[in-house]
Formats: sequence, C-alpha cells, structure tokens
Amino acid sequence: MTACAIEPTAADEDGDDRGDECWCGDECRDACGVPRNGGTVCAITADGAYAARLAPAGDCLFPERWTLDGPEPYAVPLPGNQPEEPGTEVQPMGDGRVLIRRLVDGRHAFSLLYPTGPGTGELPLGAVECPDPDTRLRLLPPAPGGEKAYALAVGRRSTAVWLVAGGAFGPEHLAMVPGRCSGGVWLDRAGRMLALDREVGGRTKAIVVDLERDGEVSPLLQIAADSDDRLLAADPDSGLLLISSDAPSPGREQRLGWGVIGSTLPVRFPECLRLPDCTVTPFAIQPGQVLMPENCGVALRVDGPAGTWFAVWRPAERQLLQLPAPEGWLAGAGLWTESGVLQLPYATREVPCGVARFAVPRGAGGTGDAGSPGVGAPVAAGGTGDAGATGETRPGDPVRGGTVGAPGEAAPVPSPPSEPDPPVPVAPRPVPLREAPLNGRVAVG
Repeated sequence: MTACAIEPTAADEDGDDRGDECWCGDECRDACGVPRNGGTVCAITADGAYAARLAPAGDCLFPERWTLDGPEPYAVPLPGNQPEEPGTEVQPMGDGRVLIRRLVDGRHAFSLLYPTGPGTGELPLGAVECPDPDTRLRLLPPAPGGEKAYALAVGRRSTAVWLVAGGAFGPEHLAMVPGRCSGGVWLDRAGRMLALDREVGGRTKAIVVDLERDGEVSPLLQIAADSDDRLLAADPDSGLLLISSDAPSPGREQRLGWGVIGSTLPVRFPECLRLPDCTVTPFAIQPGQVLMPENCGVALRVDGPAGTWFAVWRPAERQLLQLPAPEGWLAGAGLWTESGVLQLPYATREVPCGVARFAVPRGAGGTGDAGSPGVGAPVAAGGTGDAGATGETRPGDPVRGGTVGAPGEAAPVPSPPSEPDPPVPVAPRPVPLREAPLNGRVAVG
C-alpha cells in the first residue's frame, strides 16, 4: 500500500468548494501541483482492489466503480436520480461500496452507493455542517483497510479531522488541529498516523496527527528553519518519503526530494527530478520493499508544455525514465505491484475501463529529453513487459552539509552525474513515529 497526497495547499482551500478538482478544462494544473482533470479524477483503495471516479456522460457526471483485482478490470456505473454536481467527491471502500460527498443546502452529505441489479442503492450516513462559510471540506485519500473514510475541514485558523464512514453513529469529529492544513498521507497500515502539511506563521511544515490519541500532533519534517516542507507520498513497508521543499533553493522553487522516516541520513533532492517548465508529482510507490527504500519504484506524473505523461524513478538510480501515458489515462492515478509492475487505469471510447501495465526493470536508462516524454516501449493494455532499456544502476551520493543527492540529468541517453547542489543550512532527520516524544505534543480535540 502506498499513500499519496495530491491535494490543494492551504492557500488553495480559499477557492470555490470544488473538492480536489478544477473544472476549467482538461490538462489544467494550478501552481500547487495538484493534478486536476474535471470528471476523470480516480481514487484507488489502499489494497488496489477497487477504484472510483466521476465518469463523464455528455455534459453530465455520474459515479462509477472499477474492480481491479480480478482477471480483467471492469466498471459498474452507479448513477443516481440526477447527475452529480461539479465538486462532488467519490471514494471506493474496501467492500466495494462507493462513498460520495455532495454539497446539499450548505451541508456536506455523505452516502454509500452500491449496485442493486439495474439500479443504484444508497445508504445515507449523515452530514457535516461547517458554520463558517470560509471552511472548506474535502475527503482524505483512502485509508488503509478500506473500512473507514476521513475528511478534512480547513478553517481560517484551525483544521478539523472527521470520520465520515465506518463510525458507529454517522460522521464523527475526531480532532481539531491548530493551523490551516493541506495534504494528507497515511504513514502506517492501521490508519492511525496521518501526516498533514500545516501552515503556521507563513511557513508550512509536515506534521503527524495520531487519530487514536485524540489528535495529538508531533512534527515530522523540519529540513530548515525557514523552509516550507511538505510530504507528498509515503510507503510504510520501506519508510520511503517523497518530499516537496524549498530548502535547497530558499525563496526560489519547491524541489522534489526523498528521505527515510527515522533515518539519520539527510533528505536528498535529486537533480534528475528537476524538469524545466514541468511539474513533477509522485502518485505511487512500489510496496513490499521492506528496509530497502532505495529500491522502491516511484511513479510520477509530469505536466509540461508537451502535455501530460508519466515517469519512473528509483532513489538508487540517477536517471528518470520518462514514458508516454496510455491514451485516456486517468492522470495521477496508478499503483505498483510488489514485483515492480506499474498499473495505470485508463478510459477511452473503445475501452471504457482498462489498465495499462508496465514492467519497469531496475536500472532502466532515461528516455526522452527533459521537457517531453520519451519514445518508450509501454506494454499494450493489460499486458506486462519491459517499458524501457536496461542500463546501469548508480546510487546517489549525499552532499556534505546536510542535504541533497547529486544525480545526473534526464536525457535521451544516460548522462554523467551533475554537480551537487549547495548544502541546505539545517537538515535534522524526520522524527520516527515509534520515537516521537509524548511530551511537548499539542493536544487537540
């Protein structure tokens, strides 16, 4: 299981109540790096068994559930009595039902949808009302186990965590976190430790919220005192963290880096993950690599002038393998198998429910230039095979002073390592969850 955050920043929560989606057209992407494709955003359960999305039908949208753990993927439409409004969110549950959040008369109403022969059954769960009109509520990524679902309500000065499905008596308020929070990454398989990016005093730092201790808060990322440090993705098997921070380039740009939770090694910011005029966002990490974070495959969505494609990278390697996305890819959605096969869901007129599979070997060399996808060899939909040529594996070297890997640039052919970045002034290690101090936490609730 890999948990990823592709949510708006706290500043973006000030916009219209539209959930995670922007409805200004295809290939839209805002400055916070959130993939937004109206009507095609796809959520996948932590175990990869089910997916759900709002599927387009002409000018209308309706919920759709995908089953992914069988011999072939298939979709089940779950239309209601009327089309869904823009901003409605859906999320698959572990038992195959689909959670839906609708905004009804100023209240966020939650229900579970399920197929009932030719129709759609609906089980109302209750509603959450936000008295402050500036409060924005959205679903958090699917929780491990698939039995519960959570939502984040971001207010002016605090953020509430809600259990909206799986509770005993409808939506349940779990925690109130001081500050405006964004993101949302699950750090364990029990669905207890939730990482959020909290904005306080003009700085954003990743924190951990313990949902079984009344929302106690502890720090997670403190790369530099004056840096903005966000957690984008995490894998509980290996401890790999994917981080966005401006620590390597203070005040200039957010860089994509990686670290290991509980490690004494510094966070590294590989140069090969910097693509000119492109936004790079991780969306899936290979599971099952226990104690081997450097070997984890990481899938990244790339948005640039040439469109949207995907890339694959491993921390132990200095190359970014860029590949064209399958036609109809539900951009930003995908999952890895433990054996290293990347699965990307797609929908076209000819294939309304499909999964393209890419076997990406370790040491695959870079393809394509830094501003466009390479001419890779993705396998036909539903198949498995090599997605690129095999090359040399080169572990990244740390830079003195506390910071960054010094990898090579992505190029049509593997290139020599680039010069290391300047060191970040301060880079204390992330606080391991098992060693997080109990004293000094902020008790909220």
